[in-house]
Amino acid sequence: MSILLGKLAETLGAELHGDEDCRIDRVATLQCASPGSVSFLANRRYRTYLPNTRASAVILSSADLSECPVFSLVLDNPYLGYARTAALLSPRSLPSHSIHSSAWVSPKAIVHETAWIGPQAVIEDGVSIGEGVYIGAGCTVDQRVVIGDYSQLTANVTLCRNVVVGKRVLIHPGVVVGSDGFGIANDNGAWVKVPQLGAVRIGDDVEIGANTTVDRGALEDTILENGVKIDNQVQVGHNVFIGAHTAIAGCVAIAGSVRIGKRCVVGGSTAIAGHLEIADGVYLTGASQVTKSISKPGIYSSWISVQESFVWRKNVARLHQLDEIARRIKALEGSSKVQGSC
Repeated sequence: MSILLGKLAETLGAELHGDEDCRIDRVATLQCASPGSVSFLANRRYRTYLPNTRASAVILSSADLSECPVFSLVLDNPYLGYARTAALLSPRSLPSHSIHSSAWVSPKAIVHETAWIGPQAVIEDGVSIGEGVYIGAGCTVDQRVVIGDYSQLTANVTLCRNVVVGKRVLIHPGVVVGSDGFGIANDNGAWVKVPQLGAVRIGDDVEIGANTTVDRGALEDTILENGVKIDNQVQVGHNVFIGAHTAIAGCVAIAGSVRIGKRCVVGGSTAIAGHLEIADGVYLTGASQVTKSISKPGIYSSWISVQESFVWRKNVARLHQLDEIARRIKALEGSSKVQGSC
């Protein structure tokens, strides 16, 4: 697919510097671009590649305009401009309506005439599949699941009973939605399973990355609101609530009954303890350990960055001595107070 530079500028709402009739047919990095491609500069670390780029045009901010040797599209948010350009030039084409001969579809399921169901997929009783839905190879859709219009289950996705999926949801391979949450009660040292009676409700325009698990609620539902974006290999525990347009990076673990607000960002490998509340607009940097609720928006971090091994070992040894050091300081402070009163 290709587009004229003038039309692209109009679509993005960008300020064009250059020939509006220049034709663009692909996106590329600054250092690997060639004529016919559009590149972008969103991170100042890559500014060194700008003067020598061979792209036909570059999406950038006004601060970098003077250094650009080719046509340019000026935006306040170049990365967003790149994302929209890439989607425009590389649209995903989905097959027309078809149910593969090896798929099994219950006669008690409702499947829209425009839906596509791939090989070895299983659609159980009471399922409702909307307009333009794509269900890839090997997917399992359990009883009474609802899938909204134009949603996609790419391959080997499992939706357990009673899960509700909104419109335009994209679910990547290996995802499991609606598996039992980790509910167990202790009976004199033996574990007794707590039935997980809730479900999972997913809003519109949600994306869930490969091999992520979203557990069903114990009594009430686990909820992902509109526009939530979840990366690969994330664990979402039972009864978790994730507010609209929150983004969660890979390998995050969210324990049960956590409530995360709207427009939050959770960095990779972060762990959030159970039954906590996180306010709207919170940014958790990577590998944070969240052990108490956060009531105000802002950027939060925990743990420490990598160090040389011998420095780390010394610091760990000192950490183990902190309690003894604190006791000594307290004793010294007490002694000085006694002497001061004499």
